[in-house]
Amino acid sequence: MVEGRVMETGPELRGIVRRFTPNWFAVTMGTGGLALVLRQVPGAGLDAPALALWLLATVLFAVFSVLYAARWILFPREAARILAHPVMSMFLGTIPMGLTTVANGFLAFGPGLIGAAALPVALTLWAISAALALACGLGVPYLMFTRQEHGLERMTAVWLLPLVAAEVAAAGAAGLAPHLAGGAAAAMVIGGYVLWALSVPLAMSVLALLFLRLALHRLPEAEVGPSAWLTLGPIGTGALGLLLLGEAAPAAFAGGPLAAAGGAAFGLGILGGLVLWGYGLWWLGLALLKTARYLRSGLPFSLAWWAFTFPLAVFTLATLALGRLTGLGAFDLGGTLLAWLLAGLWLIVATRTARGALRGTLFFSPCLAGAPR
Repeated sequence: MVEGRVMETGPELRGIVRRFTPNWFAVTMGTGGLALVLRQVPGAGLDAPALALWLLATVLFAVFSVLYAARWILFPREAARILAHPVMSMFLGTIPMGLTTVANGFLAFGPGLIGAAALPVALTLWAISAALALACGLGVPYLMFTRQEHGLERMTAVWLLPLVAAEVAAAGAAGLAPHLAGGAAAAMVIGGYVLWALSVPLAMSVLALLFLRLALHRLPEAEVGPSAWLTLGPIGTGALGLLLLGEAAPAAFAGGPLAAAGGAAFGLGILGGLVLWGYGLWWLGLALLKTARYLRSGLPFSLAWWAFTFPLAVFTLATLALGRLTGLGAFDLGGTLLAWLLAGLWLIVATRTARGALRGTLFFSPCLAGAPR
């Protein structure tokens, strides 16, 4: 992400395609995440800007998908270099996470736009995103073990990206379950718990390693400073997944062999969500301290700044869900404050990203370092 930038002369669009990398999908994650947050802020009445942001995220995801597919078609050898890159390969996980955000938006905003067709669209997009999340969650670590060079001193929180995609899909499954009937709803909730289990324990082990890396080797360079916020991703999404799956389980399991488990799942969702939320507070505080230190010494802008948005978005959604399910106003207030912080960060990052994209300074691929032109 911060290694040698390879710029290229020639046709503008062709150059953009050649240098297009999957970390652009983080833009759709942050934008779509903010849309879902604004829609849930209690009493704010922000449905219109939330819808506009989700539509923007959907359009951007479609454009980015075309550009990245074109890179694999036109420059397959160069595109394949990402598989051996120890940093950029992690961003393959942003593709299914961005798609899950779009799918969730079809549930939240789609019925008002396309009616009953929104549900099958959301279900199809979620199924694709879940399959991609599983592929990233297993495939990228396998590449780490077999083709890439890593060291503890070079480790950053970007290691979390391919792992977290499955738990983002798990939270999406929880949102879909109430719209399904009978056995399909129960299967969706069970599948959500499996996706959660395929992600959260691994992500927690990475966080333990990250703590060790920071203690032994201190903070990484400023160029990857925003990655400190990525630690909120698995914690916030893990809490959100438990809360939403627990909320959906009683109705999904009613009348079936798992009926007795529905109430237990609801209680587990509340307790597990609270524990993970409290754990996330520590990493949120650390991210704020680290960012303040980086800002004092200079924090260069790059697409890495989108790490300020989506992890905070899912932590905010978990906070608001706790407020709704526990009835405690403190969570509503905290979620509202976090939502406004997220909106401010998104505005800063989006403005600078648009400026960099128009100037062409953000289109570069570290994987092309040393590649023949």
